[in-house]
Amino acid sequence: MRRLEPAGLADLAEAYAYPDTTPWLRGNMVASADGAATFEGKAGGLGNEADRRLLSLLRGLADVIVVGAATVRVEGYGPVHAREWWGDIRTGRPPTPPLAIVSRSLELDFDAPVFTEAADRTIVITCASAPEDRRSGAEKHADVIVAGEEAVDVAVALDALAERGLTRQLTEGGPRLLAQFVAAGRLDELCLTVSPQLTAGDAARIINGPGPASTPLRLGHVLEEEDFLFLRYTRRVDDGRPS
Repeated sequence: MRRLEPAGLADLAEAYAYPDTTPWLRGNMVASADGAATFEGKAGGLGNEADRRLLSLLRGLADVIVVGAATVRVEGYGPVHAREWWGDIRTGRPPTPPLAIVSRSLELDFDAPVFTEAADRTIVITCASAPEDRRSGAEKHADVIVAGEEAVDVAVALDALAERGLTRQLTEGGPRLLAQFVAAGRLDELCLTVSPQLTAGDAARIINGPGPASTPLRLGHVLEEEDFLFLRYTRRVDDGRPS
């Protein structure tokens, strides 16, 4: 078991490099040792500095970060900022990946920094049934993708992002959005931080919603720092879906 060392950026970036297969959707989530996806209502309460460093690295490696509107509100998302320690991992690409926020209702604060201070224009993914006035407001502050009729079709959304050249895709959830990706058979990889604490309570799991009975995974690696475990899983190529 290797340690998650801050100095070994090149080795860490290689360990989490995207495969040549594109598009590729990676999920990054954190859970307590007893399976809770949040503590006191937020995922941030489960992490540590190493987890935040890995989150930043995965963002640096990605072309786009896909996140649900509820997570943006609860976790207080702001724009993605470039980090000096990223080095040259974004050579040939914009300094930061854009956020793509999934929202059926478009109940978003378009005057918030996540829109007004974003280095790369924020993307909003919605459906055709979204309120017309909210959609018009969104188009003034973000690039809008319509995917689906009555609800957001996440598979169509991911394909639309790929058509824009955003093939190295990262989702940070939340649990309901991740469940939709799993149900659609589109989650290729799961990076899971296991936090060394027991939280009890009724917090959701990292996947919260209906899905297939079982999605087989293959363990890629395990890293460790300060009793936190950093697991990387990929879906099995023999599970009946294309690799």
